[in-house]
Amino acid sequence: QVQLVESGGGSVQAGGSLKLSCAASGAYFSNCGMGWYRQAPGKERELVSSISTNLITTYADSVKGRFTISRDNAKNTLFLQMNSLKTEDTAVYICAACTQRGVYVYWGQGTQVTVSS
Repeated sequence: QVQLVESGGGSVQAGGSLKLSCAASGAYFSNCGMGWYRQAPGKERELVSSISTNLITTYADSVKGRFTISRDNAKNTLFLQMNSLKTEDTAVYICAACTQRGVYVYWGQGTQVTVSS
C-alpha cells in the first residue's frame, strides 16, 4: 500500500513559480513510476508529467519547457517545479504512483494551484 500526500500548492501571479512535492509512504516507491495530473473545474483530468523508475520523463505539450519533474528515492518524494506559470495552469494537481497495465494505482488528494493575471 502506498499513500501519497501533496504539498506546495498556492496562489501566484502569472509568470511566477511554484514547486509541488508528493511525499510517498510505503516500501516500493523506488520501484514505481510516478506522475502528476491536474484537473481544472469543468475539465477532464490530464496527465501533466511522468517519471519512470529509470528517470525517463514525459511532459504534456502545454507545459514543456516550463515544468520539470524529478524524484528523490531516498526521501520517497516526487517533485514538480513549475515556472512561467500561466492562468491556464490553474487546477488541482494530483500525484499518482505505480502503474498496473498502464493505469496508476495510487492517488493523492491533490493540491490547489491558482494562477492570477
